[in-house]
Amino acid sequence: MNDHDEVIMKPVCAPRRITRQISVGGVTVGGDAPVRVQSMTTTKTGDSEATIQQIKELATAGAEFVRVTVNDQAAADALPWIMANVNVPLVADIHYDHKLALAALTAGIAKLRINPGNIGRKEHIREVAAAAADKNVPIRIGVNKGSLHRRYEEMAKLDPAGAMVQSAVDEIETLAAVGFHDVAVSLKSSHPGEVVAACRRFAEISDVPQHLGVTEAGTLLAGTSISISAMSVLLSEGIGDTVRISLAADPVYEVTAAFHMLQSLGLREGFARVVACPTCGRVEVDVVALATRVEELARDLPANRIISVMGCIVNGPGEAKAADLGIAAGRTKVAIYRNGELHRNISKDDLEEVLVEEIERLK
Repeated sequence: MNDHDEVIMKPVCAPRRITRQISVGGVTVGGDAPVRVQSMTTTKTGDSEATIQQIKELATAGAEFVRVTVNDQAAADALPWIMANVNVPLVADIHYDHKLALAALTAGIAKLRINPGNIGRKEHIREVAAAAADKNVPIRIGVNKGSLHRRYEEMAKLDPAGAMVQSAVDEIETLAAVGFHDVAVSLKSSHPGEVVAACRRFAEISDVPQHLGVTEAGTLLAGTSISISAMSVLLSEGIGDTVRISLAADPVYEVTAAFHMLQSLGLREGFARVVACPTCGRVEVDVVALATRVEELARDLPANRIISVMGCIVNGPGEAKAADLGIAAGRTKVAIYRNGELHRNISKDDLEEVLVEEIERLK
């Protein structure tokens, strides 16, 4: 690890707040566990083969558990086959029908997510809690501003963050009344400021682990930006035990973006860092295409590796010298640097072959 790398990897966050720890299919959450990354499938869960394929893609990208909707009997019936063919814990997302939560538990799901705004009567919640306790399955109380129970509507008009927190607290108390404490909480809104306010307030009063997210955040670029604007604030304050960047896009991007965020904050090791110039009229190479290709090739490198991809002679040599592998491209030639020293100059025509060779050497 070089000096430049040490600066990049230095944590910028306050110490993590101490939360109780739960286990999701053997993956610990809260306590001294790292901030976990999760995502959710976009397939119809009843289409088991499509769902299995997407779960595998998310797991390969780094998702540590994956949520699937269980919104009908076909979805519940598909769970045993899906779980038998993936190697990442699954979370069943339940709305309206508590019987689907019971079916998911019978199928062997690793975690339940219930929405207190629509799961039904307290006796239904208690029935689900008893079954979850019997299976040692934790429950995430997933509060969304857009689906708060009507009892919180008036409060939400004046204090949306407070209404979300109160909904979570009331549900925790309902579960605690029957001896169930194996819970996590999420407090989500499409407004990042409300998410930050609600999560801060909940952290002041409870040691329950928090799953962070901005719901309905948007498309790839907008959604990533909006999500990170809220979550990075909370994470920097030591709040947050799991994250999901919710996007109207391929969910694999959610996982990649989450790891980049956590790595930038010094909270997780993620990917080798590819430093790439933003391009301008000086560049003599397609930097976007080249940097994207380097990221693909570098996916399995140790997280402390740095590769620079530069497209002109202004900053190219300096950044290349500060990296484990530096690529400074000109009109016809490409300079290759190793550990700060010029290693060789090659023809652009040979770049793909050299990239594969040089990146393999960094493993």
